[in-house]
Amino acid sequence: MADSSVMAGVMAASGFEAMADAGLVEQVRRGEPQAFCAVMRRYNQPLFRVARAIMADDAEAEDVVQESYARAFAAIDGFRGEAGLGTWLTRIVINESRGRLRRRRPQVDLDQVERSQEAGALILGFPGGKLVDDPEAEAARAEVRRLLERAVDELPEPFRLVFILRDIEGRSVEEVAGLLDIRAETVRTRLHRARRQLRAALDATLADALRGSFPFLGTRCDRLVDAVMRRLCAERGWPQPD
Repeated sequence: MADSSVMAGVMAASGFEAMADAGLVEQVRRGEPQAFCAVMRRYNQPLFRVARAIMADDAEAEDVVQESYARAFAAIDGFRGEAGLGTWLTRIVINESRGRLRRRRPQVDLDQVERSQEAGALILGFPGGKLVDDPEAEAARAEVRRLLERAVDELPEPFRLVFILRDIEGRSVEEVAGLLDIRAETVRTRLHRARRQLRAALDATLADALRGSFPFLGTRCDRLVDAVMRRLCAERGWPQPD
């Protein structure tokens, strides 16, 4: 169980970062806080991207991920490993995100969205699609990322989520279909329509920038890990981290 010396090193999660998911899950079940920190650091970025794909707002997405981690920790004994840990966590995030949207506003009928798409959706273009030479390349890529993120935010949520899972996270069509409980052909159709809106942006310049889109690293990652651990410490009676 956790003691003060363990909690002093919670943020570093040293010794656990190289551990496989199965080993981390076992350590989390034993009440090892550093193992759960390692899980969060491993999955913060992909889970934040999924939450943001649905919520279209940084602050709400971060709140969704925090709540999802709390739910996952409470349910960790029920994780049987039929799906990977990342898949299990992703489903929790999707359910939490969509639950919030259902409570907040009526759902838009997907058939209506797709009919609008068929009628001719707006094709979003980006200025300055040419390659940029150093030393301005990094600044240009950062600006391109901002433009792309704004364009992705304009996609209807079902298409935005498929696009982020498939093109940004790099999941297979079959994985996306399983996560969203839809047919593989539906994944391909939604992805095609998302790409159609964004195709003007998917050139050589943006290809390099895509992998850095919707970052959730550094200070933001630390803040989320700290918030979740303080909540769990309060609930479990562990010493609070320094």
